[in-house]
Amino acid sequence: MRITVKPCNSQPTEIKLHQVSNILEISFDDGSVFKLPCEYLRVYTQSAEAVGHAPGQEVLQVGKENVTIKEIKPIGNYAICPVFSDGHDTGIYTWDFLYKLGAEYPALWADYLAKLDIAGHQRKPAAS
Repeated sequence: MRITVKPCNSQPTEIKLHQVSNILEISFDDGSVFKLPCEYLRVYTQSAEAVGHAPGQEVLQVGKENVTIKEIKPIGNYAICPVFSDGHDTGIYTWDFLYKLGAEYPALWADYLAKLDIAGHQRKPAAS
């Protein structure tokens, strides 16, 4: 799902991957702390595989309930590239994008769930 991002004017001070809960915790220098599920990060990847090369080419990401992050690669001083357990490793998550995903998590997650419902997909229970 394509997302428009504006500069947040904040930089991360700490990034922690909680492997048991599959949560990426990001603290920013403005005091904001976001806990983002791996599934959420995966379904909102901005890679061409998911958003295409132009508006209208987006592909709804389904079946990502149990995806985890295996590795986090730094991209310069402006982003990370998570390597997901489903083999996806081409999404670049800038600080501005991660901040937006964190700040707007409730609305973006609800939007994703609504799109799944419209498409006739149901999330499977996460593996324990």
